Amino acid sequence: MIAPSILAADFSRLGELVREVTKAGADRIHIDVMDGHFVPNLSMGAVVVKGLRPVTTSPLEVHLMVEDPGRFLDGFVKDGADAIIVHLEVLPDPRPMIEHIKKALGKKVGLAFNPDMPVERIEPYLRDIDLALCMTVFPGFGGQAFIPESLVRLKKLRALVNEHNPACEIEVDGGIDAKTIGAASTAGANVFVAGTSVFGAPAGPAAAVKSLMKLCAP
Repeated sequence: MIAPSILAADFSRLGELVREVTKAGADRIHIDVMDGHFVPNLSMGAVVVKGLRPVTTSPLEVHLMVEDPGRFLDGFVKDGADAIIVHLEVLPDPRPMIEHIKKALGKKVGLAFNPDMPVERIEPYLRDIDLALCMTVFPGFGGQAFIPESLVRLKKLRALVNEHNPACEIEVDGGIDAKTIGAASTAGANVFVAGTSVFGAPAGPAAAVKSLMKLCAP
């Protein structure tokens, strides 16, 4: 499943581009939110979700790369988010937030973790989440190269997910392109966030989505 990241899109054509990748078969739209603290960059807020909601029926997946995700949950959901992904690094105990997102807000929930966090840290929460996001770069900027050691981490995560919650999706984010998506798929991922390789593709976003879908097919 391909999740185009609009961080790499031309914002002057955002609605048009989202329609294009959705028509090409993208499974969801990935929205990176950065606060300039947890990661050294700033990006979009809930207003972008509000603007995109009338444009597509595809799920809008919000990746909160922020120090205090609890401040933003209700606003993003109110404006049309379908899933919220929060980072383990900023949550000593993510259970209350997982419960709030799933039960109070009625949305899907994901837990993300950076390349320097042991994969085993996510194990206690796998039964309660819909998605585990294994970062394959350090977040903050688009266009980074896939970290090769991520493949070993993905295999560990796949084994844990199979043991505790086989329905939990395994998503990868960072450096996903035609050269890396096949190996990431083989290692256990089944959702692939792709930004530059979709919206910066010479053949255009639609062709890129279709090509990536073929390369990650089981």
